[in-house]
Amino acid sequence: MKTSALAIRLKIPDNEAFTALGALQRLEIGVTRLERADVWVFQAEDAHAGALLSAVRRNETLFNPNKHELAELEANRPRAGEVWIEELGEDPGLRARLGGKMIPGVRSAKRYVAWRLFGSDNAAVDPATARAAAEALLCNPAIERAIL
Repeated sequence: MKTSALAIRLKIPDNEAFTALGALQRLEIGVTRLERADVWVFQAEDAHAGALLSAVRRNETLFNPNKHELAELEANRPRAGEVWIEELGEDPGLRARLGGKMIPGVRSAKRYVAWRLFGSDNAAVDPATARAAAEALLCNPAIERAIL
């Protein structure tokens, strides 16, 4: 089995990220730019792992080429200045069905909402700022968990 993380983000203006950025700035959290993406972490059989990227591109439940960009992440964890929000109680085995559009060889899939935060110098924010943003706005601890 191979684990792969893919980020799907909007290439059109993201109103949710724009609204969240404004709220974080009103809360005086030092963020000047905010990007949002859906991050999918797949467990796929080795024989199918090489075709995962193209299979996701063909799955209209996940990806629309008219409005999305798809990137394979180097690691299966948040990057610098990034927070992944996980929905509690999710079943990765059921999630692998992806709205009835299974991807060959995928045994489990986990979805996160990734928020990548940037400071005034356009560099990724420090972990304390990312944590403050998650605690103040980006994560509802009653139903979600923030991963830094």
